[in-house]
Amino acid sequence: MPGRIDESRPFRPLNIAILTVSDTRTPETDRSGDVLEERVRAAGHRLVRREICRDELGEIEARLRAWVADPEVEVVITTGGTGVTGRDVTPEALARVAEKRIPGFGELFRWLSYAKIGTSTIQSRADAGVAGGTYIFCLPGSPGACRDAWDEILVQQLDVRYRPCNFAELLPRLREHEEGAQ
Repeated sequence: MPGRIDESRPFRPLNIAILTVSDTRTPETDRSGDVLEERVRAAGHRLVRREICRDELGEIEARLRAWVADPEVEVVITTGGTGVTGRDVTPEALARVAEKRIPGFGELFRWLSYAKIGTSTIQSRADAGVAGGTYIFCLPGSPGACRDAWDEILVQQLDVRYRPCNFAELLPRLREHEEGAQ
């Protein structure tokens, strides 16, 4: 795999929130959230929030906006609600909140996923964006999809040591466009 970890740079843990979007999951049955939490912690980051909300556009949007406004949250990872059924509205919530979209995230996720599940990956609307200086990544609801997204994309892009470039090192510059931003 291209890219490398530059061991001469110090690791900087990020503050990450995990939102499971589901009408049926509970804290006891949220395997996808568990996968993400385990990986976030194993990578050395801090889990600062973890919640479950229903597949309701307004609820998802409200949770995303609250976490974007929370100075402690630097990254939000959602799991669930990225399919094509009527109740799948996480990408729509992201569209209401994001100032900038990161289309390459969903494209790369589907490309990697294709090697594992073939054309079924086309049913995923994995997406990402930036709002208020906070990254938001929307992953499918399966534990396998969460593992793939973390292990093959996010673990590198959220590590400031990853070269040649990464999302983590851009965090201080995400709010440059705001009036009075330093």
